[in-house]
Amino acid sequence: MTTTTMTTTAMAKAAPEKTALLVQLRLEDAWLTVCDLSLLTPGRGVAALLPDGRQAAVFLDRSGRVYAVDNTDPFTGAAVLSRGLLGSALGRPFVASPLLKQRFDLETGRCLDDEAIAVHAYPVRTA
Repeated sequence: MTTTTMTTTAMAKAAPEKTALLVQLRLEDAWLTVCDLSLLTPGRGVAALLPDGRQAAVFLDRSGRVYAVDNTDPFTGAAVLSRGLLGSALGRPFVASPLLKQRFDLETGRCLDDEAIAVHAYPVRTA
């Protein structure tokens, strides 16, 4: 019989340590907790199901700032923005849709490639 021991680093990767910080989105008149901050990976997004059935794409950038926009790509109708690539243009953080590559400003929701189009950008806080 072989026994395996995990190093402290391997155990930390297997089970992320919870923080005291929760990611919350502002919906109408209330803050909705969507996850523990430690569950987000810098540079990647996750989809959060909202109480009304819509989805928000939540991102943690590499500097530690959290953003949230609607997850639905307005050009295709697909709920995919959480799988998009993060970047910046002229100092503005954006997510590029994984389908047609349009870029959406993470602070305002405005499409950087078509000013007539925007997604909803949610106020976000960690508490």
